[in-house]
Amino acid sequence: RRRYGKEIDIWSAGVILYILLSGVPPFWAETEKGIFDAILEGDIDFASQPWPTISSGAKDLVRRMLTQDPKKRITSAQVLEHPWLKEGGEASDKPIDSAVLSRMKQFRAMNKMKKMALKVIAENLSADEIQGLRAMFANMDTDNSGTITYDELKAGLARLWVKLTEAEVKQLMEAADVDGNGTIDYIEFITATMHRAQLERDEH
Repeated sequence: RRRYGKEIDIWSAGVILYILLSGVPPFWAETEKGIFDAILEGDIDFASQPWPTISSGAKDLVRRMLTQDPKKRITSAQVLEHPWLKEGGEASDKPIDSAVLSRMKQFRAMNKMKKMALKVIAENLSADEIQGLRAMFANMDTDNSGTITYDELKAGLARLWVKLTEAEVKQLMEAADVDGNGTIDYIEFITATMHRAQLERDEH
C-alpha cells in the first residue's frame, strides 16, 4: 500500500480549483462505483460550461494537478512555477461568476442525501485508509479543536495556493458542512475528501 505523500495535497488543491472554476466536482456519478470509475478513468470534463470561457493556462494547471499517477502529477514547486499562477496575466482576482456559485448551491442541495450516505461510509473507513486525510485535517485544524472553522479553512486554502474571496470560502464551507452547524468536523472533512483515499486503496 502506498504511503500518502505531498501528491495527495496537490490532488486536493486540484479538486478545489476545479470546483471553484466550474461550480461542480471533477468526478461525479449517480453511484459510488460510478464516482470511483470516473476517478480511475481520469476523464476530466473541460467541454461543459463554463470551461470554454476559462483560460487554457487554468485548464492546464487543473489537468496536471489531477493527473491520476502520483509519480507523474505536478509537484508543489511546479505548481508555484506554473505560468497561470506565476505570470498573473491570465489569473483573474475577480469573484467567481454568480452562475457558478448558483450551480454550487444547486449541487449542494441536490446531493444532500448522498452526502449523508457518504458520511456513513466515511465513519467506517479504517485508520489506514484515511491516514493522509487525517494529516490534512490536522494541518487545517490549527487550534486542535476537532473542527475546522471558516478562518481555518480560509488559511488552509491559502496554504494550498488558492486565492479566494470571502464569498467563495463561504460557499466551500457550506458545501462541506453537512450538518450545517457552521464548522467542518473530522468526519465531514473525510466525507468530502475520501474518494481519493478510496482510489489510493483500490490501486493496491
